Amino acid sequence: MSDASLPPSPAGLSEQEQVRREKLARLREQGVDPYPVGFARTDTVAEVRERHEGLAPDTATGERVAVAGRVVLNRIGGKLCFATLRDMTGDLQVMLSLDVLGEERLQAWKDAIDLGDHVGVEGEVISSRRGELSILAGSWTLTSKSLRPLPDKHKGLTDPEARVRQRYVDLIVNPESRRMLLTRSAAVRSIRETLTGRGFVEVETPMLQTIHGGANARPFVTHINAYDLELFLRIAPELYLKRLVVGGIEKVFEVNRNFRNEGADSSHNPEFTMLEAYEAYGDYDTMLRLTRELIQQTAVDALGGTVVRHEDAEGAVTEHEIGGEWRVVTVNDAISEALGESVTNDTGLEALRRLAERAGVPLAPQWGRGQVVLELYEHLVEEHTVLPTFYKDFPTDVSPLTRAHREDPRVAERWDLVAFGAEIGTAYSELVDPVEQRARLTAQSLLAAGGDHDAMQLDEDFLRALEYAMPPSGGLGIGVDRLLMMLTGKGIRETVLFPLVRPE
Repeated sequence: MSDASLPPSPAGLSEQEQVRREKLARLREQGVDPYPVGFARTDTVAEVRERHEGLAPDTATGERVAVAGRVVLNRIGGKLCFATLRDMTGDLQVMLSLDVLGEERLQAWKDAIDLGDHVGVEGEVISSRRGELSILAGSWTLTSKSLRPLPDKHKGLTDPEARVRQRYVDLIVNPESRRMLLTRSAAVRSIRETLTGRGFVEVETPMLQTIHGGANARPFVTHINAYDLELFLRIAPELYLKRLVVGGIEKVFEVNRNFRNEGADSSHNPEFTMLEAYEAYGDYDTMLRLTRELIQQTAVDALGGTVVRHEDAEGAVTEHEIGGEWRVVTVNDAISEALGESVTNDTGLEALRRLAERAGVPLAPQWGRGQVVLELYEHLVEEHTVLPTFYKDFPTDVSPLTRAHREDPRVAERWDLVAFGAEIGTAYSELVDPVEQRARLTAQSLLAAGGDHDAMQLDEDFLRALEYAMPPSGGLGIGVDRLLMMLTGKGIRETVLFPLVRPE
């Protein structure tokens, strides 16, 4: 074939890529469509394996099947070739014999098929002499030609940056990445099934919002041309879900995306998946029980049990049991334990600042008492917590959407769930008093006006909704990405399929 008959190719191709394009051109010259409409497969790999588990060596079943998948191993021989076909459910060996296929089709396989190609194979289910379940191909079809070679089978795709940027290749060659995808899918499905099984209604609320609220975080800002209006990608669905509780939807939840224009690291992605749920006539205690039971059921459904495995920097794996009751500690007690000195609601701001300085916790001069307590907690408690622990009763002035504690209004009925050094979720006894809520959001809006990009804005429509009376309620939020990190011991770049990365 002359160079003139080759299709135009991108510059800078490797030798292998150029060879594959030449094969593509030859196939088309021969009238073979390298990207056909489909292939009529009868079974997945898993279905074939399930029906013939334990098949004795060197056995012919007489059953004919049609399977399809990617060629991940291809051993070329004279009269007999072996290939491994991979579909979403697993791997299966294919045997291509001169006696069965004939010389022309066997040679066509040798000439056309490369690692990474998709093929469909029809043939008899057999076992090899070594007992390997196989399909003895009676016919085969190229279903999609791969123009790029797969990574080296021994080294794989090991560069963490490449695994993130080319997740499609990562999924092809790394079984661990495929398992993570399936684990995440099972976890999200379990969350939905558990909540709907308890009478919660799943909803979808706006991601484009005219006012950002529901959390203290910096939003992404965009613009709608049709209305010539500034909009925000939501930082939380909270205020819309509470509107639904006002409207009589007493048990409601949403699993969806939030967006926060903040840092990106091993535990933060600007775009992340969040569960939020609200229950009328619940409080932060009922939300605590629901959260523990929800996460434990998710572990059973996604992992098969409540033992989670985490690997340290040296590669040592430690098992942790997360079943049963979880520790519940007040924020003051946790800080006191970390400092070795008592901290209570009566400990003044200056005393707290001295304790922070002694412990090496940096503070901004303008911070009030609640923010100082929060910094002490985050530096001394949160990052040192291993097993799941509920830390409760945070200062009211750093919990603007939370009901004041029924016994001491200086703290709020709020808890944070922490495990393996990261916050997994939070819950409140919700503030439903519209007058008090207006006062707190007004204070937040003044902070925003003063340049605090994380402070919430005043949402008049939300306050109007509260004035129609929201019943006493408990609310919870769980970061789904963080939950997967807790269950699998992996970082956010592994639990999220396509984390945000800088362009190449």
